[in-house]
Amino acid sequence: MRSILAVLLFTLPALAQQTDLTAKYKAVSNKLIDAALADKDGYERLKYLCYQIGSRLSGSESLEKAIVWSAEQMKAAGLSNVRTIPVKVPHWVRGKESAMMIAPLQKPLHMLGLGMSIGTPEGGITAEVVTVSTFAELEKLGREKIAGKIVVYNEEYTGYGPTRLYRSSGASRAAAFGAVASMVRSATPLAMQIPHTGAMDYDPKQPKIPAAAISPEDAQMLAQLTASGVPVKVHLEMGAKMLPDADSADVIGEIVGSEHPEEVVVMGGHIDSWDVGQGAQDDGAAIMACLNALSLMKKLGIQPKRTLRIAFWVNEENGGRGGEAYRAFVGDQIKNQVAAIEMDGGAETPVGFGAGVTPEGMAMLKQVGMLLDRIGAGDITGGGGGSDIAPLMRDGVPGLGERTTGAHYFDWHHTEADTLDKVNPEDFRKNVAALAVMGYVLADMPGRLVAAQGMRRGAAQ
Repeated sequence: MRSILAVLLFTLPALAQQTDLTAKYKAVSNKLIDAALADKDGYERLKYLCYQIGSRLSGSESLEKAIVWSAEQMKAAGLSNVRTIPVKVPHWVRGKESAMMIAPLQKPLHMLGLGMSIGTPEGGITAEVVTVSTFAELEKLGREKIAGKIVVYNEEYTGYGPTRLYRSSGASRAAAFGAVASMVRSATPLAMQIPHTGAMDYDPKQPKIPAAAISPEDAQMLAQLTASGVPVKVHLEMGAKMLPDADSADVIGEIVGSEHPEEVVVMGGHIDSWDVGQGAQDDGAAIMACLNALSLMKKLGIQPKRTLRIAFWVNEENGGRGGEAYRAFVGDQIKNQVAAIEMDGGAETPVGFGAGVTPEGMAMLKQVGMLLDRIGAGDITGGGGGSDIAPLMRDGVPGLGERTTGAHYFDWHHTEADTLDKVNPEDFRKNVAALAVMGYVLADMPGRLVAAQGMRRGAAQ
């Protein structure tokens, strides 16, 4: 009897992989896509979030208002087990800030303080500027030419990943040579005199100095002046400060599975945003798209075999504590987390999903991708995941990341320009459709994905 059972357990995954998922789910996928493309409620929710709640930095009153409102919206959509998961979040406050070039002429600089930076002393800092393009140039200058000055990083934009390193660690690396402040060229390919904020980290071995972002044009101007031998002096004032950690929460809701309610597919984005703009593309559109995907299933009476859960994770921007809190909430039931989908790249035209799964899993996902070819979102590639689901992926949960064209995402990212008008309603509805189909099939299909070993190691780093 045991040998027969062992054979059955061994062959079930293989049989599941042989299932033609494209044929099996074509009808229900078309229903979901049709409903998503015709829907207007989801965009109206996003409009409310952007226009009547606004930016949602961790620790802010507006974030807590968004959390309460989101739970109400999940309940109104008919989701089950709506709840909040308590999270302590960092509370950084920007305060008043400004930067002014005072020599060789007086000119205001377009700046935003970097998140988690300290402020300047009362009255600000006035100092000569030294500019570099790389960390190697910084080290070559050394303490003799840097001490007492403001370091400006005029790094070339080569993609968000490599360029953000100057934002995250630039202040401490400058402080190691005696700099009194640092300013970094905004991490964006677009020069439109718009500064981009974002989180930075301090090296505990180095003094803490104020850190700000300036527009690409201002960084280039300062670099060209200093390269020509013109002395440049800047006055920087920042009222930034850290307050005690604040109470906050993740928000979750579910469509409970009809046959395996204990098994969960979770998808979502982060509910917090920076304190500039409206957090429309980053990441309001994502959480509203996920909510709308489940709302449409409820309206259509579609129920997967496994539980499909949405999560609005908190504190992605300057701490990542929401993702960690969700992992703690899952606890020893991590084995029942079937898959995790994160959307955190804006809601431009969707093109597909990245996934960190085995080759067998990729073959299954490519079948699901064929269901999304209708809206141009069927491209399935390696990689995938996201910072909020990294704690799950670290413990073996297969992670997927919804991908869009990303044509303009980093034009608006972390700026005053991240507003509702940047979210095209048609693109938003296509994202809803892509999430609905992928989420439903993963929660209903016979087999389960298996995380690629490399992705497990990568999530742990």
